[in-house]
Amino acid sequence: MSAIDRVRVPVRRTTGKATRSAAARSTRGQRLSSVGTAIALLKCFSAEEHELGVSELSRKLGVAKSTVHRLARTLMADGLLEQNPENEKYRLGLALFGLGALVRRRMNLSSEARQDLFALRNATGETVQLAILDGAEIMFVYNLESTQAIRVNSDIGVRKPAFCTASGRAILAFQPDDVVATAFAAGLKRRTAKTEVEPGRLRKLLAEVGQRGYAVEDEESEVGMRAIAAPVRGAGGVVVGSVAVAGPVQRLSKDMLARIAPEVIRTAEAISSRLGYQFRAGF
Repeated sequence: MSAIDRVRVPVRRTTGKATRSAAARSTRGQRLSSVGTAIALLKCFSAEEHELGVSELSRKLGVAKSTVHRLARTLMADGLLEQNPENEKYRLGLALFGLGALVRRRMNLSSEARQDLFALRNATGETVQLAILDGAEIMFVYNLESTQAIRVNSDIGVRKPAFCTASGRAILAFQPDDVVATAFAAGLKRRTAKTEVEPGRLRKLLAEVGQRGYAVEDEESEVGMRAIAAPVRGAGGVVVGSVAVAGPVQRLSKDMLARIAPEVIRTAEAISSRLGYQFRAGF
């Protein structure tokens, strides 16, 4: 008997549970594979080839035409692809333009705002934040923490509901009704005992923000935190973001918020000017 014959190989018995688990992993793998193929499909387009047919996409991706058809239908449903009715070729959809514009706006805003945000942090001694609106949420695209031991922390990329934050209200107050309605429709969930969730009262708060030019948050998104924010405008006058100063209630009293409001507004206006917005007399 050879050495190989003497080695016993244990036989693993596959249970029904193990089979189901393997099937689940396989399904997840197929889904991830489909996502990867969809991304690869979008990357097939270029300035030189802005329209591609099924055969061309099939060849570039190395997948069947039926797979291309299936992925294209899914991407078209979300506006990521369009089909030219004249030649039935596909091209990138406007939804991608919107996503790209969001990234471009974030990059321009944060780069142009940097020196003014440092000046505001030095003037107030508190955490300074720069935010943009993304659907029903704000996303912080720049954050300068206070140098004090007790301070507000908020990393870049952190999201919060727009309706209950000073940063979000400073933007929503200058948006069309449909944008505000979309933000409210996403859900007005209470985050603290002070969170205002009644749509009518929230709209009144936004109207007040529009009149005075800045928004205030008093422990409405986080217990123990207050904030004040002013809108930042792009070259065309559209509000594209907001500048906020946030800190603990022990230091940011309501009187303190009122005192630093002009500084926050001046910072927002300085950043707006850097972005190309020209303020009119009396505005």
